Amino acid sequence: MIEADNLSKHFGSKVAVEDVSLRVEEGEIVGFLGPNGAGKTTVMRILTCFFPPTSGSARVAGYDVLENSLEVRRRIGYFPERVPIPQDMTIESFLYMAAEIKGVRKKNRNRTVGEVMERFNLNRVAAKSIKRLSKGYHQRVGLAQAFINDPPILILDEPTIGLDTEQVVITRQLIKGLAGEKTILLSTHILPEVAMTCQKVIIINAGSIVAIDSPENLTCRLQETSRVRVTIEAPIRAEVTEELRRMPHVLDVEENWTTTGGKLSFLVQFEKTAFHTPRDIAAMVHQKGWGLFEMTEVSMSLEEVVLKLVTEEGPGR
Repeated sequence: MIEADNLSKHFGSKVAVEDVSLRVEEGEIVGFLGPNGAGKTTVMRILTCFFPPTSGSARVAGYDVLENSLEVRRRIGYFPERVPIPQDMTIESFLYMAAEIKGVRKKNRNRTVGEVMERFNLNRVAAKSIKRLSKGYHQRVGLAQAFINDPPILILDEPTIGLDTEQVVITRQLIKGLAGEKTILLSTHILPEVAMTCQKVIIINAGSIVAIDSPENLTCRLQETSRVRVTIEAPIRAEVTEELRRMPHVLDVEENWTTTGGKLSFLVQFEKTAFHTPRDIAAMVHQKGWGLFEMTEVSMSLEEVVLKLVTEEGPGR
């Protein structure tokens, strides 16, 4: 597991993180989110023994990052924001070197390197010099070295940035498939990726934690109104909009688009406690003689949740 208690890091007079406490349980995949400069990378660097905290403490796999940094490093796979890879080496030779440094037994290295190269689709470019790689392949090599010693804990800082769509999907599936098997702390700006892979999110802003919870619980707590998307077949859009807006408890109606066949789509926002409003909308459409084709609940997206937290909540709130 990963634990941090009241971590702070100061660079001279600049406060990078202040009193950060978090916990990632064994087998959890946790998204670490926040705007640029919020402190994500600083926290990850402390947890991976890249540099020490100014104050506070942290333990990874039960080992203190200051007192037992070598034991911590043996148990983690770290993908940093910028992967430092020797440019004059080939992919294969670099991964062999990474396997040796990380303690993979010599008799197992051929198999281990082969499996990791296959996992990240690097076989066909194994002999290529790293300095000739595209950014996407450079990222794959960085991910491969993080996995090379099959560590129980992975700390991944923007692991899919620069990857093409196919490789993003493959990497996402790989990470999701490790749930329960490995403990993963994952930083990314691709929030749909977090929603699809992470059981919990930690949101940091201006160096302080503003939320720790599941995406579902955060959505439930922060969504102040309810929303449904309604698709209706009716002759006049303006008439539908007017009827929806005059309904009790409806706060706003957004005209979305006209679908094929003349169907009209609307996003209807209403009071959170007015549970009967969707039923009332259906009754109104039926009374008007229009056709109701679809009514779907629309929850806050993770992007909306994070934006709300980092703009309305801050340190000390």
